[in-house]
Amino acid sequence: MKLVFATHNPNKLKEVQQMVTDQIELINLDTIGCSTDIPETAQTLEGNAKIKADFVTNNYNLSCFADDTGLLVNALNGEPGVYSARYAGEHNDSNANMNKLLVNLKNKSDRSAHFKTVIVLNLNGETHIFEGKIEGVITESKRGKNGFGYDPIFQPNGYKETFAELPLSIKNEISHRAQAFKKLIAYLNTIHVTR
Repeated sequence: MKLVFATHNPNKLKEVQQMVTDQIELINLDTIGCSTDIPETAQTLEGNAKIKADFVTNNYNLSCFADDTGLLVNALNGEPGVYSARYAGEHNDSNANMNKLLVNLKNKSDRSAHFKTVIVLNLNGETHIFEGKIEGVITESKRGKNGFGYDPIFQPNGYKETFAELPLSIKNEISHRAQAFKKLIAYLNTIHVTR
């Protein structure tokens, strides 16, 4: 079966491809000739993932899954949430996003937060949703060189290190994204589709 992962990132594609059975051929947006920057205009992570999956299903008539991830900080009423990638503005980078978050938390005693990934799968006319979540705290300063995004300031519960200090092998085992993808893969590996 051919299944589109709604991403342009070849590394994300390769990572997931290693987890699925040989019966599933994973392809990405580039493979199907989709160069459109699909707008993420929903107010929820699930909504954004659904927009991306539906765009591919409706325009290319292909089975597809898409994901969206956000960091939700309790003391900031769930910010940055769906705006995690553009928290400091459209044209800013991860450093600017982290700096803004650290400033906004400056006088807050509650630094608890969680990462959440939502995957929406459109397959055989049905929509399936898979979620992964990891609890932790926002550190007072950036630590570590690994990872990306908010990893240098997110310390998962049960660990002394931030995501950016942990070996990738451990992060990939415990992360929100890993949990969501494991649920997706487990589902895909149990079905046999002839499409």
